[in-house]
Amino acid sequence: MNSDLPDGYELSTDPARLDAALIHRWLSQDAYWALGRSREKQDQAIAGSLNFGVYDTASGAQLGYARVVTDRATFAWLCDVYIDPAVRGKGLGTGLAAAVRDHLAPYGLRRVLLATADAHAVYAKAGFAPMAQPGKWMVFGEQ
Repeated sequence: MNSDLPDGYELSTDPARLDAALIHRWLSQDAYWALGRSREKQDQAIAGSLNFGVYDTASGAQLGYARVVTDRATFAWLCDVYIDPAVRGKGLGTGLAAAVRDHLAPYGLRRVLLATADAHAVYAKAGFAPMAQPGKWMVFGEQ
């Protein structure tokens, strides 16, 4: 799969390549939005989503992850984006976000949403921007 990842890294949407135990460890132990998430809940999230893995081309080791919840027609939510701390700062996060954007483009979605507390600049490089009218949006559940 073509992507905007730096040389030496590749992207795949093949669910068979995902290291579900590693993804669970990353998210449940190191991602502020998913701390304490159970393995069962994470596996359910993977099963119900379009998943993206970032891999070292030489070793095949998984180094990043993102998932998208989408109807593949009008809407998508990009979430659980995570890059292994050992390879952060190499453009993998921006490359992953851009690859997800490009993968979703043929669907003609009206919008792709994401939420971040601290990585606005990463997503801005891939074309994401703050909501023009956030006051229109509402949420039910945990905030």
